Amino acid sequence: MLYKFRSKASGDVIMTSEVGDRLMRLLGREPAPQGIFQPTQMPELIRLLEAAVHDEEEARRRAEAEAAAEGRTLPAPKGVSLRQRVWPLVDMLRRCAAEDKDIVWGV
Repeated sequence: MLYKFRSKASGDVIMTSEVGDRLMRLLGREPAPQGIFQPTQMPELIRLLEAAVHDEEEARRRAEAEAAAEGRTLPAPKGVSLRQRVWPLVDMLRRCAAEDKDIVWGV
């Protein structure tokens, strides 16, 4: 399954089911083939995604500091970071909140 987030205020954002499911859980929602984000919800959704990015980056900084204290170096992170994954959706949420437009998927 693909998540295709659509709105009248921005272009579509498409995510694989693995990434979309993870983001849904970060937002406190169960993954679902259909749904809607309403403008009144968007500030909280943005806050949740930004907090998750902050937490992931802080965990990496702590791990790097611990490794350095032990004389080790952590390998570079593999793949795409959470910050990179959530940015298109956060941008969409901001645009839609500003224009008072819903975001839907699976409809």
